[in-house]
Amino acid sequence: MASGMAEGGLAGRYAHAMFELAQDKKATDAVSADLASLRKALETSPDLARLVKSPVFSAEDHARALKAILARMEANVLTINLVLLLASRRRLFALTAIIAAFERLVAKSRGETEAEVASARALSDAEIAELKSVLKSRLGKEPRLHTRIDPTLLGGLVVKVGSRMIDTSLRTKLGSLAAAMKGH
Repeated sequence: MASGMAEGGLAGRYAHAMFELAQDKKATDAVSADLASLRKALETSPDLARLVKSPVFSAEDHARALKAILARMEANVLTINLVLLLASRRRLFALTAIIAAFERLVAKSRGETEAEVASARALSDAEIAELKSVLKSRLGKEPRLHTRIDPTLLGGLVVKVGSRMIDTSLRTKLGSLAAAMKGH
């Protein structure tokens, strides 16, 4: 129950219950993969994100649409049950927060740490592997990376691990240079 205390609120309660159920059914990896795919779909499909967050659709509309999506994904029955439960209780708005909380619980159970990485362009597999290696040596834990593209960075990376942020972006370096030049 101690891990549940770290994840409070609605999202934390659902994530914790799902995590314990997935562990009991030895389906943590399958559910984790399903939820990661669902998170990616929500991030890349504005229509899906709108469907999930909009109270205009009925619980039945939400359930029907998400059931079809989860069937195409060949999602685990636990994942399907969670999403349909959220739809029936009109709590799909919390799905992304539940997924994030679940991912944190999985990472903690595996001795991993979550790291958010923003880059100006998509990172290659080799760059991701090198970044993981550097972070593992610095943090002493296996990093679980969540990457996103931020074209405003111009170049470089912004890595956030917990409350720590490592900013090697070109935008920040240019901003610092401009500030230094104004001072003289």
